[in-house]
Amino acid sequence: MSPHTRNEAHVIPLRPQTPAPGTGPAAPARHPAGAAPEPGPKEPLWRDLVGRALRRERLAQRRTLKEVAQAARISMPYLSELERGRKEASSEVLAAAARALGLDLADLLSRTQDELSRPARNRPRRARTSPPARYDVLDLAA
Repeated sequence: MSPHTRNEAHVIPLRPQTPAPGTGPAAPARHPAGAAPEPGPKEPLWRDLVGRALRRERLAQRRTLKEVAQAARISMPYLSELERGRKEASSEVLAAAARALGLDLADLLSRTQDELSRPARNRPRRARTSPPARYDVLDLAA
């Protein structure tokens, strides 16, 4: 690699971006000069939802970060980062935090799923696509 080569990351979106009708690559931008396009509703990140569920439960129990972090055997700053959605925790750490709050991991994930589905009820539904056609396997041994 030469010293003049640019080191740029290539970002691959998790969900393919489908342009709205009339806004494909050939369509001209229809925004006034200097105005940015209006962003669509942003889906929440999993770590944000898990963090909010942890914080809600901790506050409902009127416990401090220090108490829960000690019970979970994780650092207080790390638990704070989890609650604020700044860190992606492993399943082991999430299970420890949940146990420290008297929950099973399944309880925590269920509460997170409930919050995830709440905004989905308010979003317009997308048309479901039919599943891909099933291809039978060719038996070459016959």
